[in-house]
This record gives sequence, C-alpha cells and structure tokens, in this order.
Amino acid sequence: MAVTGKIRKLLPLRPCGAVIVAAGNASRMGGIDKVMALLGGEPVIARTVRTFQECDCISEIVIVTREDLVAPVSSLCGGYSKVQAVITGGSTRQESVKRGLSLLSGRMQLAAVHDAARPLVTPAVIDRTVRAAHSHHAAAPAIAVKDTIKEVAGGFVRSTPDRAYLRAVQTPQVFDIDILKVALKKAEDDGIAVTDDCSAVEYLGMSVKIVEGDERNIKITTPMDLKLGEMLLEERT
Repeated sequence: MAVTGKIRKLLPLRPCGAVIVAAGNASRMGGIDKVMALLGGEPVIARTVRTFQECDCISEIVIVTREDLVAPVSSLCGGYSKVQAVITGGSTRQESVKRGLSLLSGRMQLAAVHDAARPLVTPAVIDRTVRAAHSHHAAAPAIAVKDTIKEVAGGFVRSTPDRAYLRAVQTPQVFDIDILKVALKKAEDDGIAVTDDCSAVEYLGMSVKIVEGDERNIKITTPMDLKLGEMLLEERT
C-alpha cells in the first residue's frame, strides 16, 4: 500500500491552462478601474497573473479584458512566458470565457477560470483546485459562510437555509476543458445566464468537487475591498 501511495504522488497532472477574466466594467468602484488599481504598489491584474505564472500546475495563460485595456494589460503581463494572448472579451462573462478557452492550445486538458479581481489567490489554492479537477473533472475552492443567509422575496424573508450546507465559492474554478466548453454552449443555447462557470457545469447535471478556499482570496469589487487587500498584504510580510 505504501508503494501505491508513492506512485500516485508521482503521477503527472494533466496540462492545465488558465483563462483570467478581466472584462468587467467595475461599476461599483466609483470610477476606479479595479484591475488596473494599485495594490501594494502593483496593478491588481499584474499581481494576479504573476501568481499563475509562478504555479507549476499552470502551463498556459490567456487574459480576457476590455478592448480599452488590451494594450496596457499586454504591456504589464505580455512578458510572462506562459501568457499566450491578451484578448478582448465578449458582452457576457460566458462569452469572455469561451473566447479565452478558444486560444488555449490543444494540448491543454484542464482549464482554470479565474477572476482577475482576485489578486490575493495563493499558489496553494490554485494547486489544490487543479489537483481536485484532475481527479473529479470539475472543482472549485470555497469557504464556509459565517453570516445567517436569508432568501427574500418582495421584501420579506421566504426561507433561512441551513448555513452548515452553504459555501461562498471562489476562483479559480477548474474543469476538463471539453466539459466546460460543452457546458457554456449548452447554457448559451438554452438562454441560461450563469454567474460562474460551476453553474454552467452543474446545469449539465455534473457534480463539482469543493476544496478548501482561502478567506484572503477576496474579490476586489469596491474601494473598501482595495483597503482590505492592502491590510491582507501587510499581514503576509
């Protein structure tokens, strides 16, 4: 049994490419462009891409962003050896992810989709999620929900889900690349708007493996998040 355990650890992971999505309009940032905002003196997008560049489990990177950011993002991140392209996204997140997937090489068997606005993701979270997807075909990091969640309709509470079963899902979300492509097309064909890539895969009837996320893997969506990010960076040093 001990020998078998060692053999499993030596088995190589299937090649994984990352699609980093930075095509949002940052409507809640009060005029600040969240992916170009400075965090610890470095643009958010550059910090995000560098983490994926340094991960051994990531072989390629495609960055999907707004048309007006293609040139500046290319200047910041185009020098990384794993970056295959910096391209313009679509009108929806689904379309942006599809465009990014299309530019990963045919050698990639897994795809990790990550929000560029999560610059504090750690290599450990990326590696853990890729390894889970390698075994289970679909995986995502998540953390336990601390607050009591209420389902509300018409301004009144309709139900109170048991938070023991609730998780706040993060990115990267990692999938067999062919499964994700089929899932996104199915959602599009059926007119289903999904808020994350797990939802598209779930719509196919597939299960998604949840792995331990990180409370520091926050998404920058408001100016307050930038302040929190600065505090979290200081804790790392």
